[in-house]
Amino acid sequence: MSFDVLTIGRVGVDVYPLQTGLGLADVTSFGKYLGGSPTNVAVAVARYGHNAAVITKTGTDPFGDFVRKALDGYGVDSRFVGRSDIAPTPVTFCEIFPPDDFPLYFYRLPKAPDLDIRLDELDLNAISAARIFWITGTGLSEEPSRSATLAALRHRAKAGTTVFDLDWRPMFWTYPAEARTYYAEALRHTTVAVGNLDECEVATGERDPYTAAKALLAAGVELAVVKQGPKGVLAMGRDGSTAEIPPLSIEVVNGLGAGDAFGGALCHGLLSGWENTRMVSFANAAGALVAGRLACSDAMPTEAEVEAKLREVNSAV
Repeated sequence: MSFDVLTIGRVGVDVYPLQTGLGLADVTSFGKYLGGSPTNVAVAVARYGHNAAVITKTGTDPFGDFVRKALDGYGVDSRFVGRSDIAPTPVTFCEIFPPDDFPLYFYRLPKAPDLDIRLDELDLNAISAARIFWITGTGLSEEPSRSATLAALRHRAKAGTTVFDLDWRPMFWTYPAEARTYYAEALRHTTVAVGNLDECEVATGERDPYTAAKALLAAGVELAVVKQGPKGVLAMGRDGSTAEIPPLSIEVVNGLGAGDAFGGALCHGLLSGWENTRMVSFANAAGALVAGRLACSDAMPTEAEVEAKLREVNSAV
């Protein structure tokens, strides 16, 4: 089967407080949700009607069973979700202090199963055939996931669209200073790079949005997407095209899923052949919608919801 989008990397269970404005020590009720950035992107893509799958691993525990059931429920193919006995399925807690403080607490020790992905377990034919292959920086943080991810990129050889979500999580790296070397290798084999200013700085050493975008293009990608938070989004193509999208006003509930919603919507635009301004505007609106909701995977919008948000914004201008 050829997938529209095939992602690889982090998966887990998000345990989010149902009471906002409280620290975990004082929260008494929680919700359980499917989590992990590339997993959420696959869910978002499926919400737009595309066929998606995720390559990852869980532990051999009930939370691993929950992951598979949740993926099936969202319409995401779970055939590439393996099992590893090195550790339980990761759990992530957060605290919610709107509008801009959402501390995360990752339980991924001694090593997350999704970092135990091995090259000999990969379906390289499926990776080559996917219209979009999506990788993350976290997948490069540790072996054997690092070697498997880079080998998959080399095998794919920029077939179709290959997206690198720069996804910088310094706590996952034993030696964070090594990250730029591995990021540079991944960028050589990808066509689209997406990241915020911190992530772009890790990948390129540049923090100015325009300079960072140019550095990503010089590193080998065809399209650089730089997320600037309250300053909006910059997209720059190798063809010289530039799109600058202003931020959208939203009452933030939980900002943690906005980036994954942006990523899924970006994939939808790429699959639909949209030009950069329309694509990034749509992705920006999808991210804003999810920032106004509690969960990540459960909160991913439909195309109709995003289009309605865009109409609302345009009518207010």
